[in-house]
Amino acid sequence: MADQVTICECFARDGLQHETMVVPTDTKIALLEAFADAGFTRIEATSYSHPKRVPAFADASRVLAGVTHRPGVAFKATCPNPKAVLRALDDVDRGAGAEELSLLVSASESHTERNLRTTRARQWERIAEMIRLAAGRFRLVGVVSVAFGCPFEGHVDPGRVAEDVAQFVDLGADAVTLGDTTGVATPGAVAELFNRLERAHPRFPVIAHLHDTRGTALVNAVAALDAGCRHFDSALGGVGGHPASITYGGGLTGNVCTEDLASLLEAMGVSTGLDVDALAAASRACERALGRQLYSMVARAGFARTEVSA
Repeated sequence: MADQVTICECFARDGLQHETMVVPTDTKIALLEAFADAGFTRIEATSYSHPKRVPAFADASRVLAGVTHRPGVAFKATCPNPKAVLRALDDVDRGAGAEELSLLVSASESHTERNLRTTRARQWERIAEMIRLAAGRFRLVGVVSVAFGCPFEGHVDPGRVAEDVAQFVDLGADAVTLGDTTGVATPGAVAELFNRLERAHPRFPVIAHLHDTRGTALVNAVAALDAGCRHFDSALGGVGGHPASITYGGGLTGNVCTEDLASLLEAMGVSTGLDVDALAAASRACERALGRQLYSMVARAGFARTEVSA
């Protein structure tokens, strides 16, 4: 079992895109600073989605300009198409851009049409163009959405997901994220896919992005950990899901709670590199930003302070 993992905090992007309220820019910047203070070395900061399609991120450039860019901390922005990469390049040229970009594909045609308004074949053409435009100026993270099941088509062939990962590797991505977008994964499916990808691409970073729609995100995270995964996405308070203007799936759509994931891993003897007290403070700040109690169990009960056997 891995003894150290990296968690990317996704509250400010995947978390906020599901919210109907728009969080002020200054609040977003303050939250990002709190995440960095807590010890996150990878932080999903914003998205270059079209402002009319996802209004929550109309301030993407202002957020990235306002946050402190620190050595050893990478802020990530999501890019759904080549125009988004051009915006990211403009911000970098102004000296206040992202260090990482997420490039999106979906493992099913139906989700591709709903989420990206194109076909899988066309989106792969866009991905190649985005990587060419990025020209090595960012760390590039490929994202395969609905990797464990699609809300429109049901079962997704793991072989197709493996092909998508291989295509990202061939195109020069630095890591690939597997998204359990609507929380349908099982521990067995997670372990099988992560083991398969480790055999195909030894030591290549594959990131587990798990949603807790059906209450299985933590057990799926442990399954990924047992299969050798050392990279996880999560969101404080368990918020997130599809953009508020795009409806699919039911129930609570959010990410695995960062507080709960970090507490479990640390109790198992797996280091997250996070400061527990600063993480708890960031958790409270996220609740204040959204004006309600969020979904973390640990935020209510407190972090486990004593290591226990697995």
